[in-house]
Amino acid sequence: MAAFDEKEYTKSFDLSIWKRLLPFLKSYRWAFFWMILFNLLTAAIDVVLPLFQRYAINNFIEPGTLEGLIPFVLAYILAIVLQSLSVVAFGQNSMVIEMNFGRDMRQSLFTHLQTLSFSFYNVTPVGYLLSRVMSDTNRIAAMIAWNVTDILWALFYVGGTFVSMLLLNWRLALVIILIVPAIAVLTGYFQGKILHWNRKIRKMNSRITGAFNEGITGAKTSKTLVIEEQNNESFRELTKSMHDSGIRAARLNAVYIPLVLFCSTVAVAIVLLRGGYMAMDSVLEIATLSTFTAYAVGIFEPIQMTASNIAEFISLQASIERVTDLMSQEPQVCDSPEVTEKYGDVFTPKTENWEPLKGEIEFRDVTFRYPDGGENVLEHFSLKIPAGTTVAIVGETGAGKSTLVNLACRFFEPTSGQILIDGVDYRERSQLWLHSNIGYVLQNPHLFSGSVRENIRYGRLEATDAEVEAAARIVSADTVVSKLEKGWDSDVGEGGDRLSTGEKQLISFARAVLADPRIFVLDEATSSIDTQTEQLIQNAIDHLLKDRTSFLIAHRLSTIRKADLILVVRDGKIVEQGQHLELLKRGGYYHDLYSKQFAEENAAKILKRN
Repeated sequence: MAAFDEKEYTKSFDLSIWKRLLPFLKSYRWAFFWMILFNLLTAAIDVVLPLFQRYAINNFIEPGTLEGLIPFVLAYILAIVLQSLSVVAFGQNSMVIEMNFGRDMRQSLFTHLQTLSFSFYNVTPVGYLLSRVMSDTNRIAAMIAWNVTDILWALFYVGGTFVSMLLLNWRLALVIILIVPAIAVLTGYFQGKILHWNRKIRKMNSRITGAFNEGITGAKTSKTLVIEEQNNESFRELTKSMHDSGIRAARLNAVYIPLVLFCSTVAVAIVLLRGGYMAMDSVLEIATLSTFTAYAVGIFEPIQMTASNIAEFISLQASIERVTDLMSQEPQVCDSPEVTEKYGDVFTPKTENWEPLKGEIEFRDVTFRYPDGGENVLEHFSLKIPAGTTVAIVGETGAGKSTLVNLACRFFEPTSGQILIDGVDYRERSQLWLHSNIGYVLQNPHLFSGSVRENIRYGRLEATDAEVEAAARIVSADTVVSKLEKGWDSDVGEGGDRLSTGEKQLISFARAVLADPRIFVLDEATSSIDTQTEQLIQNAIDHLLKDRTSFLIAHRLSTIRKADLILVVRDGKIVEQGQHLELLKRGGYYHDLYSKQFAEENAAKILKRN
């Protein structure tokens, strides 16, 4: 399994990267406000509680009296109840932030992915996308909601504690405060190293997700090729790499956090030592020393928690970089602002402004090379295709037959030159306008999870059941339905894996028929259908293509003899064009292809008879 080399991230902790999350946080600013407010209240109560201890020693223990105990107990209970309610309140707001923030990020990513161009999906593995949309967004949402809560509480509590200690005895307070610069130095040293290895972990997580996806979707192929062991070995190497990176990051954390703990413990020991001498010299009250000790021990946990959370936040930048980088991907084919203003976009189409499409297509001095390619695939190519013309594109596998169709459908745009639809440069109209008028039947059709009826209805969502069934009958797809236990409501499975390739092809044909497009593209659409089924739908295809502009990317040359124009592609170039008989008479490359395939088909028939 080939690894996908995703972008390398090398920035250290960068606030500008974190600012990219602000648009998602704005919608929940009130949840953040209440979370911060109740966090502050909780921390304030935590700071006040040790003062109850000082009051008790001074007013009850040392004097040896219980006078005023009941009001004291009631005040203490009130503080505890108020603290508990505050914890519940900021916990609820944190949960709201986590659930909604994660949902919004996933929705935004999914929406953005639907705007990206055909070329993006040509080079981007599914695992790369799944890792970002699910794993990274979950991690970001959870840490923003809960780690921020922990950090805020710790900062409020430590800040309040320092203020109280300074008021009680500033000399002892300075001993505790001195640990802050030490922790800052440790954090500055470790943050770059921790971030580096966590970037590695997130990168390997993408590769593992991709490999896992490939292993499942390609399970049948793996079994027929008996390459399970090779797949296991590749997967083992990926998991080992992630394991090693995780160990490195864990070791850094294992050193970083104990060092913070050591600094805190040393500070507490100094407080006890210095405070003890001061109490013996009657410079410091026993009650104050007791409160001071409670504060010194109490800040141990929040300081440790803050150090741990800082380490986690340092590592979180890797996930933010990956998600925001995906969001910043721009479609290579996009409509101009003027076109979007008039025709709308894929989510808010202004269909009332759409002109009827007749189907005349003209390539005018078109030169094209793929975004990731170095050579031109087409050079100064010109061709006018009248509306209703059937154009067949033939050539050997890998010759570049799909390039012309991808350009005509505006999945890619010319590097130079123009492509006109009905006499207008198609960049002056919206992509959705064009794509809504195209029926595309792929060699390997994709069906969505759901019933047969639902899959056909994707061709035109407002179609009635009667229209769906009529479209299926035109291409004999109803023969597939008749074999299924639940008929039209039978589940096709994930990707249509409960149907044969030929059956999926028929459903795909019916879907295209229901769409009633002005332009049809059949990408070797009959190559996966047996001869008998092909004969059943050939007449239907002839009927469907009548008065429609159509492109037939053909493997079986016998299926395109009636085409109005045949384009012969070789090594990415159009080497011949004309009608079937005309090309045969020339005795060129098309003649050789046809003769070779005709001989192979005849030999196959003879072998079958014998």
